[in-house]
Amino acid sequence: MSDETGTTATTRTPTPEGPRPEPLRFYGTTWVSHDGGYGWRRAATATGSLVAAVAGCLVLRFAYQGVEMADTGDFVNVLLVVMFAVCSAIAFRRTWVGFGKRHDPGTQQSLRSMMAIGFVGGLLAYFLRTFTEAPGEKLHRREYTEARAQYERRRETRTGNSATRGGGKKRKRKG
Repeated sequence: MSDETGTTATTRTPTPEGPRPEPLRFYGTTWVSHDGGYGWRRAATATGSLVAAVAGCLVLRFAYQGVEMADTGDFVNVLLVVMFAVCSAIAFRRTWVGFGKRHDPGTQQSLRSMMAIGFVGGLLAYFLRTFTEAPGEKLHRREYTEARAQYERRRETRTGNSATRGGGKKRKRKG
C-alpha cells in the first residue's frame, strides 16, 4: 500500500485514448513507429515469402510433370501453363492493389479460387512490397491518421469551459 494515498501500488500502463492502430499480419502494431524489430520483421517476411514462392513453383513443376507423364497432349499442357500464368498475374495485381486500398468483399469472395490458384503471384507481390514498406502499411497508416485527426477534432469541440461557449455571456435565470 502506498503511504500517502492509501491505494495499492500497482503498475498499470495507461491505455491511450482514441483510436488504436490496426495490427498487420507478421508486424502487429510495430508499423506505427517502426519499433520492436520492425526492420527484422520486414527482412524475415521478405525471405519467407520468397522461399514460399520458390517452394510453390517447385510444387507446380511437379504437378506439371505429372500431367506431362500422363501423356494428355500438348493442348492440355499449354492450357495448364497458361492458366497458372494468368491466375498468378491476376493474383499479383490484386494483391499489389490491395496494399493501397480495400477491396470489395463481394469481389474478394468471388475471386478467392483464382487467387488460390495463382498463389505464387500473391507471394511475389508480398515479397516485392516488403522492400518499400510493410505490406499494407500505407493503407493502415492513412486510415489510422484519418481516425486520429477525426478523434482530435471531436475531442477539441468537447473540451473547454462550456459556460464561456456562448460568447462570454451568462444567461439570467428566471425566477
